[in-house]
Amino acid sequence: MNEHHKTAADLAEEQQQVEAAQADPARFGVLYERYYKVVFVFVFRRTGDEETAADITSNAFLKAMLALPKYKFKGVPFSAFLFRIALNEVNMFFRRSKRERVVSLEQASLGSLIDEAGQDDSEENRKRVLGALGHLNAEAMQLIELRFFEKRPFAEVGLILGLSENHAKVKTYRILEKLKAIMIKRRDA
Repeated sequence: MNEHHKTAADLAEEQQQVEAAQADPARFGVLYERYYKVVFVFVFRRTGDEETAADITSNAFLKAMLALPKYKFKGVPFSAFLFRIALNEVNMFFRRSKRERVVSLEQASLGSLIDEAGQDDSEENRKRVLGALGHLNAEAMQLIELRFFEKRPFAEVGLILGLSENHAKVKTYRILEKLKAIMIKRRDA
């Protein structure tokens, strides 16, 4: 089962686990075991360092456990709540350390981004889109990462970034238009 596209039964089972952990914090371990690896990978893709990713992931789970009593189900996987906390931790890490963010790309994901921007998936356009990505601010890059590189649905992207689903869509398509304009400008230069 794709972690990003769960069935209603999967969401119901997950919600039962969350409610059990809300009633008894000792039951949070089930959620920790279920999500540690995917949250670690999420963080690692942004930091590029195993030790840093492990530290950030641990902090994210601690904050999630402390915030669990306030958690409300919003129709998306519980992992979106965890990813939002993890992303905040990653952003704090980069603000404190003044290090450059890392972006992990897979060739297939890059191709889908190029297609979505309405361009041919050629080697030349791959180079253009990589150059264009460098012109995006951190928030825009996070939207692109979540939607195209991690293939998350807009509802989850919105929850992770603190946006409505519709706002996440609008912002994503505006960013795509910006990328397209940069790619065309680079092609014509």
